[in-house]
Amino acid sequence: MAQAASAPAVGFLYPGYSAEDDYPRLERILAEAGTEVRLPLVHTDIGEDAHRVDALLEMGSAARLAAKVEEAKGHGIQAVVWACTSASFVFGWDGAHEQVRELGETASLPASSTSFAFAHAVRDLALERVSIAATYPEDVADLFRGFLRAAGAEVVAMRGSGIITAAEVGTWGEEEVLALARGGDHPEAEAVLLPDTALHTAAHIPALEAELGKPVLTANQVTAKEGLRLLDVKARCPALGALFA
Repeated sequence: MAQAASAPAVGFLYPGYSAEDDYPRLERILAEAGTEVRLPLVHTDIGEDAHRVDALLEMGSAARLAAKVEEAKGHGIQAVVWACTSASFVFGWDGAHEQVRELGETASLPASSTSFAFAHAVRDLALERVSIAATYPEDVADLFRGFLRAAGAEVVAMRGSGIITAAEVGTWGEEEVLALARGGDHPEAEAVLLPDTALHTAAHIPALEAELGKPVLTANQVTAKEGLRLLDVKARCPALGALFA
């Protein structure tokens, strides 16, 4: 369902090509629940597609993000989000804040990133203990654990899957996503976090939460919610899980 040009819009800078089709899907699901909002997406140049610290630091560099800001602003947006988890938390808590600050200054718009989207989602659901089910190698997933700890959350379990490229993650279907979430769950975790925007999850959230019996926070889902937060748009959408309940 196409949204009217007058609908509020948040632009997403998305690294490369993998699960970008989650964003029109999220827009459609929100519209079906009564929230009219536009979620235009612009692809950034990622350089090397690798869940490796040096590659992620380059992927999330100020220059690569700035290069696509004007294209995103051409969609008539009122806010912008760096729709990437690993190439934001890899900078650490302070560095990720600086990344968002620079993006906001470049765009002259409110700005955020997927890493802060997770931090805000954990806060909004009043979660204290979470587990991480990551597609990344363990060393990269551990940096996300550190980021969440800086945000005030206790990580009771973490699972890395050792997948190097976003391109491979983008091929996973519902069964692989469910298996990832099950493998990363823990009895003490109040929610399970799936922190990769390369992973298709928008269509699977009800199934994930039904399977685990608890909230499941996925990267593209929380990124959309973060965009709505920047726009000050409230949305109730049970099809997108507990975060939108």
